[in-house]
Amino acid sequence: MHELSIALSMIEMASEEAQRLGAERVNAIHLKVGALSGVVKDALLFSYEVASKGTLLEDSLLTIEETPVVIYCAACGLEKELPSLQRFCCPDCGELAARVVRGRELELVSMEIEESPADYEGAESPSVREEVGKAEEAAT
Repeated sequence: MHELSIALSMIEMASEEAQRLGAERVNAIHLKVGALSGVVKDALLFSYEVASKGTLLEDSLLTIEETPVVIYCAACGLEKELPSLQRFCCPDCGELAARVVRGRELELVSMEIEESPADYEGAESPSVREEVGKAEEAAT
């Protein structure tokens, strides 16, 4: 079950970032998972729950946005969402799809953290919320 190794890696990455930002805990993790990523959603949710015990992410929420497969159709010159994974052909003209544009992602999109009380007591450094916002802007 490779979902357990994915969950462990994700928890390690999120824990390191939360500690760097001085957070007391992580309340939620938001992922994008493509239909071709090979990840089984229920297995990842279960693995995450088990692997997060005893970490900053214990009892946090894992939300998974499943993304469809999008191909580029050379005949139409457009990106098209596949209605099924059974046929990698343009749903409009039937042309065989040579290029997958989206659908393979396994991406940690964002995380919600709980700031320490010191962040609210007039500390001169930027708040954790501002740092996370800057990190999200830089990622896009």
